[in-house]
Amino acid sequence: QVQLVESGGRLVQAGDSLRLSCVASGGIFSAYAMGWFRQAPGKEREFVAAVSRSGSSTNYADSVKGRFTISRDDAKNTVSLQMNSLKPEDAADYYCAADRVHFGSKVYEYRYWGQGTQVTVSS
Repeated sequence: QVQLVESGGRLVQAGDSLRLSCVASGGIFSAYAMGWFRQAPGKEREFVAAVSRSGSSTNYADSVKGRFTISRDDAKNTVSLQMNSLKPEDAADYYCAADRVHFGSKVYEYRYWGQGTQVTVSS
């Protein structure tokens, strides 16, 4: 059983940068592909970014490509999401997710989820 705890969400201005972190415990971190998803009020949870188990492959939603960067540090059991040039439409609860089998962009492909961290972007 893997536990995931996100942190780093806060209120920022449009154009600012923000770094989210997710610390994992209870499993062998390097055995899991990791993903970030987000959910705005009244909307479905959507894919943001993912990194493979080895860290050699990453995948991004078109809406964040070129602005967000996902990375992992297996020594610290941590996956991070660096978010630059934030826009009001990036405001959402951001969730970290993990799975041993899939390296995907679908919610159902991830077995373990954190509780989320809130990002608010003012214009």
